[in-house]
Amino acid sequence: MYSEIENSFDKLAAYCIHEEFKGFDPYDGLNSRLFQSLPWIRKSRFARLAWIQGFKRSPINLRPLVGIQKDFNPKALGLFLSGYCALYRSEGKEEYLKRINFFINKILELSSPGYDGLCWGYNFDWESKAFFQPKYTPTVVVSSFIANSLLDAYEIINDSRLLVAARSTCDFILKDLNRTYNSNGSFAFSYSRIDKSVVYNASLLGSQLLARVYSISGEKMLADEAGKSVEFCCAAQKPEGSWSYGTLPFHQWIDNFHTGYNLVCISDYMRFSGDRSFEINLDKGFSYYINTFFTDEGVPRYYNNSTYPIDIHAPAQLVITITKLGFFKERRAFMEKILKWTIDNMQSDKGYFYYQINKCFKSKIAYMRWSQAWMFYAFSVYLLYARKID
Repeated sequence: MYSEIENSFDKLAAYCIHEEFKGFDPYDGLNSRLFQSLPWIRKSRFARLAWIQGFKRSPINLRPLVGIQKDFNPKALGLFLSGYCALYRSEGKEEYLKRINFFINKILELSSPGYDGLCWGYNFDWESKAFFQPKYTPTVVVSSFIANSLLDAYEIINDSRLLVAARSTCDFILKDLNRTYNSNGSFAFSYSRIDKSVVYNASLLGSQLLARVYSISGEKMLADEAGKSVEFCCAAQKPEGSWSYGTLPFHQWIDNFHTGYNLVCISDYMRFSGDRSFEINLDKGFSYYINTFFTDEGVPRYYNNSTYPIDIHAPAQLVITITKLGFFKERRAFMEKILKWTIDNMQSDKGYFYYQINKCFKSKIAYMRWSQAWMFYAFSVYLLYARKID
């Protein structure tokens, strides 16, 4: 399987390089020049939501027809940066170092001004059931992934500005985000400054970054605040080990890759902070995750109660989850089984990965952030750890 995965990665990397790491996104519908030219429609929340969902759900890519252009997505750039850092650790090629510096410069260029710390958002307006976020509105999810990628690069090139940037993102998390408290004094960070929603993986991503920066800077306050968020989210874990996506009535689903996010963040928090208080939550959560979201045939399931849609994000996150939790050697055969199914069923001859497989059709649109960047990151981590063992 190693050679098959390596070959699959090479094809994916060639595609991403050819596209210059720009692409479409499942949620970029409001970037349409046609939609933006119709002010009486674009002001309607229902119209914005319907327009986005229409493009997200369509198996036919209509974006070029309505004036949506391929673009850099900040989160995708962070995933590519982390991927190239893993590749450089594995092989030390000069070309990887050049890519690392390219992504660093592009990421810093795309930060969102006007906040207490460095932060990033998506390159499109985004309407959801919970809130509307204008283009480049920074979120804890995007900012945490990017700041972590800058720390990955810092560990390689030892450029102090990268540590300063990541520490600055901690200020965004601590000062710009809203908080929802429980009776014990623990809290969840909001998704962004303009909402007060509680999304467990989002708050945990904030905790993960705070703890990682603490492990470098020694600022106990960062670990303390991170711990309160982890405590809040672990208190919301269900008895069988799962989490719903969030607290709102329409956030009650339980899915594959967000569960993986939660586990990685809790694991990283404990590793970076030295606080082992959540071992039981992690063990119970991982057991639920690994036994619920993957079939005996190697198919990654989306929900705890439904396989479809089969989403490319799930197998990518599996690699990260297994590796971060220290199970690479123990779970390698299982992971490779899932990756083999994914390569056989979701990779195009052109190298890119499909978005989703539904019961009646495949959505073969090549999304750069959701599909390619995640699989690039997952493959690069897999290759790093496999080469260490082999």
